[in-house]
Amino acid sequence: MSAIKEVKVKFSQARVKEILADYRLAVESREASIIGRREVFMGKAKFGIFGDGKELAQIAMAKVFRRGDFRAGYYRDQTFMFAINELTVQQYFSQLYAHTSVEADPASAGRLMNGHYATRLLDEHGKLRNLAENKNSSADISPTAGQMPRLLGLAYASKLFRENEGLKEYTTLSNNGNEIAFGTIGNASTSEGMFFEAINAAGVLQVPMLISIWDDEYGISVPQEFHTTKGSISKALAGLQRTETEKGFEIITVKGWDYPALIDAYQKAELICREQHVPVLFHVYEMTQPQGHSTSGSHERYKSKERLAWEADHDCIRKMREWIINEVMILPEEVDDIEKEARQAAKQAKERAWKAFMDDVRKDQNVVNEILDKAAEQGSHQEEILRIKEDLAKAINPTRLETMRAAKLTLRLLYQESIPAKEELQHWLKHSEADNFDRYSSHMHSVSDESALNVPRVDPVYSDSSPLIDGREILQACFDAALTRDPRVLAFGEDVGRIGDVNQGFAGLQAKHGDLRVTDTGIRECTIVGQGIGTALRGLKPIAEIQYLDYFIYALPTLSDDLACLYYRTKGGQKAPLIVRTRGHRLEGVWHAGSQIAMLLHTLRGMYIIAPRNMTQAAGFYNTMLRSDDPSVIIECLNGYRLKEKLPDNIGEFTVPLGTPEILKEGTDVTVVTYGSMCRVVMEAAEELENYGISCEVIDVQTLLPFDLHHSILESIKKTNRVVFADEDVPGGATSFMMQQVLEEQNAYAYLDSKPVTITAKDHRPAYASDGDYFSKPNAEEVFEKVYGIMSEMDPSKFPSLY
Repeated sequence: MSAIKEVKVKFSQARVKEILADYRLAVESREASIIGRREVFMGKAKFGIFGDGKELAQIAMAKVFRRGDFRAGYYRDQTFMFAINELTVQQYFSQLYAHTSVEADPASAGRLMNGHYATRLLDEHGKLRNLAENKNSSADISPTAGQMPRLLGLAYASKLFRENEGLKEYTTLSNNGNEIAFGTIGNASTSEGMFFEAINAAGVLQVPMLISIWDDEYGISVPQEFHTTKGSISKALAGLQRTETEKGFEIITVKGWDYPALIDAYQKAELICREQHVPVLFHVYEMTQPQGHSTSGSHERYKSKERLAWEADHDCIRKMREWIINEVMILPEEVDDIEKEARQAAKQAKERAWKAFMDDVRKDQNVVNEILDKAAEQGSHQEEILRIKEDLAKAINPTRLETMRAAKLTLRLLYQESIPAKEELQHWLKHSEADNFDRYSSHMHSVSDESALNVPRVDPVYSDSSPLIDGREILQACFDAALTRDPRVLAFGEDVGRIGDVNQGFAGLQAKHGDLRVTDTGIRECTIVGQGIGTALRGLKPIAEIQYLDYFIYALPTLSDDLACLYYRTKGGQKAPLIVRTRGHRLEGVWHAGSQIAMLLHTLRGMYIIAPRNMTQAAGFYNTMLRSDDPSVIIECLNGYRLKEKLPDNIGEFTVPLGTPEILKEGTDVTVVTYGSMCRVVMEAAEELENYGISCEVIDVQTLLPFDLHHSILESIKKTNRVVFADEDVPGGATSFMMQQVLEEQNAYAYLDSKPVTITAKDHRPAYASDGDYFSKPNAEEVFEKVYGIMSEMDPSKFPSLY
């Protein structure tokens, strides 16, 4: 440290080393952003979004991020991830290039555009690592503010670990709830409803959530005055500030270019958050964004010359350099050397990442080139094949798709030839398609031993003493057994706690197990799901209730963008085995009789969609999913809570397998495929059809995702040669999905003697009252008529027209 002057006056030698290391990291991170933008413009990457301008605040935040803590941030946080040593600059560039390797890009294995960070919470067997000993980052998503519901759940888990004595034994999951959930968000995204909902919930729950707002006064091109009341989120939320008599948030503001102030402020915030479990709103203002929002455009188009000049003067790295020279007393040339080293390190990391990426891509290209040479020699299309090879070689930055296209073009040329090279190329193609499935399409669901598909089937057991009780009591007994069996199980939602939910499935269970296990929440579907995701990520077994299926729309973005694709987008690196409990199908009116199943099928791939016909089946599915590590939605029948069912003696132990339809009635003429509340409607019609000489085989699919894994519906159609798909969704909804699965996936079309028929609800939502239900949704008469019509078309003399 020969260049240090008068250090002893203000800073210790150790502190100076720390300051210079922080500065070097900030410069290296900035250089990575600059190089990354250049790589996109050179065509080596498709898109770039960077964290420049936010470096100092992120370094300061990293200093108070401890082992066991969790992050839920967004795509500006590269410096923070560097600072906690959970991202290398080489890995940063590997993600920019979409290198499909968990080793190269541990966050997403190349499945996400750059700037999406995650640590691998699971080991190679799909088991949770020691979360209490690791620095943890939950997996980022692109939708702004979408990380906020999950952030709430991560913080809520700390409260549970601290206050629930039953969780004290899980020392690999938590250190007595001392963990902070760190969140980050841009100032413009604080306008999102998810932000406000999560902030309010955190204040109510009093959880250790430290949310940092990076405020550079713009949201892409839109300035602050169009985003935020009073032009400041901390001013707008001043009412959240805690007082001596009222709980609330601690609100801290600090300038993003003031390094020593940032260090002090984060140390203060940490103590409040970690020790007192008080949420902290940390507003970092006067930040800059030197390269604009992303590589999609230039900020010079919408920022004034005066603003650009101000940003240049207040760039945090420039300000830190001035402070180091003027206050830490380091000579400018020493600082120049640090900057040079940092820039060189970023460049070298980029070169290593690019080489590793290209070496991986060229493995297949080299193999295919050798086969193309053989094909040119052996076949009759030498000139065309050599041209294909030449075009492949001309690619400046070759990709796998170009190699694949070259192979397929060659095989088209050779389609009438029989040569060894053709067989070799076909063999390569088959294996390459399998490799690419693993690279781009694998890990939709758990592949661990705890997969829901691996849970062994346990049939319900009945005895002479098994009581006949309401369906709601079946669920109550199931949930009671689950809460007793496993202290990690918890349930929460609107009205779930004190009154035991609106249909009494949890009646009395809060009094028995405590309000940390069975908990009421506010009316906030988005963050109820977020609570579930965060607690599940941290090793708990949450059941999050959305009161009605119709209200799923409020939670759908979080379920779709975050939970459903979590396992996929981390390629098995993170899991959140959340059960989302809801109720739907028949009741009364537009917002209380939902059967929007296609909405779930289309948006929640990666979750299992379960629609049991009664509460005994529902209990079996809860038992299955609580033993698994997959997320799911379980939709209970609204009109089944007071129907009588026999209570299994092994209520807490029996399980129902997923993807296994059940034949409710055997028949020979027509197969009727349905689920949920429609099972009773179809069975009523089927019994009546028997009186007219028509034998229906009624099948309850039970789960829509997965759907009939063993193709039992196909076997039924082989017998009946006719099929009807019935449900309460709109036309073209889930019935179309079931038809595609059976006719296309199972190839049942080959066994049909009549065209397939669907029975659905009307296009509109159901009208109110009994008549509204009858004329809006399928009824037994309609099922009778549609099935009878199929048979009438087949044999009109035996089954003459009814009306």
